Amino acid sequence: MLNPQWLRSFAMLAQSGSFTGAADELGLTQAAVSQHIRHLEEALGPLLIRRPRALELTPAGKALLEYCSDMEVANDRLRARLSANAESGVVGLITPGSIGLFLYPRLLDLQARTPGLIIRHRFAPDAEVLEGVLQNRFDVGLVSLKPDEPRLAASPFSEEPLELVYPASEQVDGWEDLQRIGFVDHPDGKTMANRLLSRHYPGNPGVHTLPCRGFSNQVSLMLEPVARGFGFTVIPRYAREAFVQPDRIRVLDCQAPVIDKLWLIHRSEWSLPPRVARVVDYLRTQVKAAA
Repeated sequence: MLNPQWLRSFAMLAQSGSFTGAADELGLTQAAVSQHIRHLEEALGPLLIRRPRALELTPAGKALLEYCSDMEVANDRLRARLSANAESGVVGLITPGSIGLFLYPRLLDLQARTPGLIIRHRFAPDAEVLEGVLQNRFDVGLVSLKPDEPRLAASPFSEEPLELVYPASEQVDGWEDLQRIGFVDHPDGKTMANRLLSRHYPGNPGVHTLPCRGFSNQVSLMLEPVARGFGFTVIPRYAREAFVQPDRIRVLDCQAPVIDKLWLIHRSEWSLPPRVARVVDYLRTQVKAAA
């Protein structure tokens, strides 16, 4: 790797056009600048054509000057990423789909008000969220179970009730109605349904005994078959609230709700950068306002 001081001397020499001028600008002796250039030429070959009243860069010298410029840009980018500026930079967030449907439009609202901020959001199940944060691919994530991992710090973020959603054209009074309507499944559908149904219909034979009317792994589309009358499903509240045709579905009034707690996670070894902390504070405010 080339010595940064040698590169600064070369860049200043190319800018000033003389060893004396470069030395004055850098606060060095002319001999020191000459020595830096000699080291560079020993490593890279001739960089300068020395004329009585001017210096001319060789092709290698021009390439090195471009390299010096690229290095300065990279240094500026690094300083910006490490700065305490909460108004600019990339913020990476990875969440389950349901809460993501609620958060993402609000993240875009924040980005629109803060042009220097760049939001990078991914929908993913818990296991992928944990891996993404542990591997530093994302700054923060949300999971439904508090992780037992010393490299992760976890704090409560929000609560999300499970809801039984059925077509607006149907009437649900008991287990027999669910058998008649049938179940629309999704990746976590049966697990969520068994948890909610066991509390609302004690002693029921289980969701596996109900006719399956369809399946979707797209959280934004899970309620589309329900709205069309194909069956009921059980999903988190945030997914239901994001559905664009609420008049075509109904939510069963469960006297004993099942509520999941969502945990915000990040690497425990260092504090959140100011830009990430700002986004987290904003999202907490949004969740609290919607509760």
